[in-house]
Amino acid sequence: MSIYQHFRPEEKDFIDQVLNWLTFVEETFSPKVTDFLDPREQYIVTSVIGSSGDVFVQFFGGFEDCERKRAIIYPSYFTPSEKDYQITLFEVFYPEKFVTIKHPELLGSLMGLGLKRGKFGDILLTDRQVQFLTCKEISDYIRLNLHKIGKTSIRIEEKPLTGAIQLVQNMEEQIYTVSSLRLDAVLSALIRYSRQKSALLIQQGLVKVNWKTVDQPSFLLEEGDVISARGFGRMKILSVGEKTKKEKWRISAGKFK
Repeated sequence: MSIYQHFRPEEKDFIDQVLNWLTFVEETFSPKVTDFLDPREQYIVTSVIGSSGDVFVQFFGGFEDCERKRAIIYPSYFTPSEKDYQITLFEVFYPEKFVTIKHPELLGSLMGLGLKRGKFGDILLTDRQVQFLTCKEISDYIRLNLHKIGKTSIRIEEKPLTGAIQLVQNMEEQIYTVSSLRLDAVLSALIRYSRQKSALLIQQGLVKVNWKTVDQPSFLLEEGDVISARGFGRMKILSVGEKTKKEKWRISAGKFK
């Protein structure tokens, strides 16, 4: 049975990359550190590496309970430590009395440096404090080139990982009955929108599944998928139960507060 059968067709390229990492570790007998991975990518890496036998994987993103993490894929003799993940924490200093920095603005400025999303971990925001995590190998480049976020002049300062903002994220869990596991049907139930309006949000590119934009209302969801819709926040499919007598799906989903 092909390993690809266990995943979605659009995930094939990433699976190929994971298999290349696995081959590298097996042939060189040395560890491989990846870029930051979102939770879905972490799941795929765990699934692929977990069946290999002599190669193992661990994840770390800079602090406990972070979302995006780097993976170390390693042979049996190696024991990863936190420093092996090569992660830098930066804090942003700006005129907080007059300006509010939002997640999209900071991420946009970082991506504007010509770097891909995988080079950055979690972005941590409070009312007056802004931090972000990045791969250590590009930290000097960021220090030299990140001077503005949007139109706001800023400066950044490296902090120890122990100084990361500890954000508490609560989730409200509910049970829903949906006619289908299609994205438009599930989103309609979660945000209490009509299915037609939900489909329009999807087609306009305003909805992501597992941190990637999905513009097909017919996209089929699975247990563990994280959905985000602009203006409605993030939701996670916690479990998919059996069909009811009326041939509808009973699902458990959580909304992040």
